[in-house]
Amino acid sequence: MYLNDSKIIVIKIGSSLLIGDNKEVRKKWLSEFAKDIQDLIRENKKIIIVSSGAIAMGCKKLNLNKKNLKIDKSQAVASIGQIELINLFSETFIKKKINISQILLTLEDTEERRRALNAKRTFDNLFQLGFIPIINENDTIATTEIKYGDNDRLASRVAQISGADSLILLSDVDGLYTQNPKIHKNAKLLKEIKNIDKNIEKIATKSIGEHGTGGMKTKIDAAKICQLSGCHMVIANGLLIRPIKKIIEQNNCTWFLPKITKLDARKKWIISSISPKGELVIDDGAKKALSNGKSLLAAGITKVSGKFKKGDHIKVLNKKNSECARGLSSFSSDEILKIMGHHSKEIEKLLGYVAKSEVIHRDDIVEI
Repeated sequence: MYLNDSKIIVIKIGSSLLIGDNKEVRKKWLSEFAKDIQDLIRENKKIIIVSSGAIAMGCKKLNLNKKNLKIDKSQAVASIGQIELINLFSETFIKKKINISQILLTLEDTEERRRALNAKRTFDNLFQLGFIPIINENDTIATTEIKYGDNDRLASRVAQISGADSLILLSDVDGLYTQNPKIHKNAKLLKEIKNIDKNIEKIATKSIGEHGTGGMKTKIDAAKICQLSGCHMVIANGLLIRPIKKIIEQNNCTWFLPKITKLDARKKWIISSISPKGELVIDDGAKKALSNGKSLLAAGITKVSGKFKKGDHIKVLNKKNSECARGLSSFSSDEILKIMGHHSKEIEKLLGYVAKSEVIHRDDIVEI
């Protein structure tokens, strides 16, 4: 069982697990969940919890309908609900003698290397102090529409940054089915997935509740990040009492198995980027060079898409437009447009100043 062998475990809780259909806080469920955490602590597991629910808790306090909220109102409601959410955890966990801390993260915090390293240091120090971080997306300053599911991807990024061995996504279904089980009675649960192919993408169904927007697709996105980070990921039914215990004893859930184990921390961070800023299309010669551990040079680039700066995450596509690598660009998109297809010796003349010879250095690129 994968959880038994995991030293660091990230657990993501959705809004619907904390707030029931009757808009009542599910205090009994959280109290039983805290027993699961107690069991994991006794086994010397290091735990991080990523919790949705700030907006849902804010809506409950203000008696508002989440579906009718606009982005600026959502930010204010999240600010109010955040206190309610952390107080709920604090009141519940203190009864079980579990120490918690609070961390608010944005996607940008995980995308910038320096900030990601700072987050990892904070996790490590909290583990040493015997505290469990409760993480939520910083919805109060979000600049794009707040959608349920962001915390799925955020949880996978937290798992990668913290070096977690397993990520548990507690959902309102047992896992990924061949069809939507709420509609099709003959739907079968997929117990273990090694490769996320087009068929898996196709059967990722959507389930939308009042407190969350989104569904299985964001969980599949999270699984991709975990697979490329060397982390196991499971989608399991969180509505059950003692959901972690149920995973360990019954294993009635969907496990995604990691593809890699040996990438260093920097390359795991690169490959797990949630929001690459642009794309480069390369020819067969450049693709072969990458496979041989070489850097990406300007001569092999045939197309540039997106607007990005030096140091940004970008995707690398082969001539069939399939992603084959991901890396950190040594040039801006405007600069690459000027030098693509040219020999490295011509770069200084084309740009008018001295620059690196590699568009993406081999230390900053990871093949997929």
